Amino acid sequence: MATPRKTARRRTASATIQREARSLFEGYSKTPRPLGGYAALVAVFTVGLAGAFAATQENEDELPKLSWSDLLLFGIATHKLSRIATKDLVTSPFRAPFVKFKKSAGAGEVEEEARGEGLQEAVGDLITCPYCIAPWIASALVFASARAPRATRVIGGIFAITAGSDFLNRLYAKTKG
Repeated sequence: MATPRKTARRRTASATIQREARSLFEGYSKTPRPLGGYAALVAVFTVGLAGAFAATQENEDELPKLSWSDLLLFGIATHKLSRIATKDLVTSPFRAPFVKFKKSAGAGEVEEEARGEGLQEAVGDLITCPYCIAPWIASALVFASARAPRATRVIGGIFAITAGSDFLNRLYAKTKG
């Protein structure tokens, strides 16, 4: 059982660590940034990716062998899925706890910005940035292809076709007028 003296020392040590951590990040930005939340997200991604690799290390044959066509397919699918996850009007209810609506961006997309602070803001930044979420989606596609290659290619194909359709719709709208 901790004595009052030990508890007080732990609190003092904790406060000292927090002050030192704040001073490390001091001067990074004039506006506060959720650096701790970003660090937590990087840790989650890293642990998840390491876990996926560890799961395949038992049997080297389980690692997906990616062809150039897989890279192209998954690249286009990742692009489209990252747009859907971060910008699509219909997926906004999933982002709502972490973001606030700014305005419609046209073509079924919205502009949103992160809200809150700490981890809530960091998650909001992640899920409103297609570039930031793309490595998460690409990793999911690659490791899904190890478990279910045909199904993953079908899903990738669906979203690659959708990306092509989006491009053609925009091209059509420009030529029309």
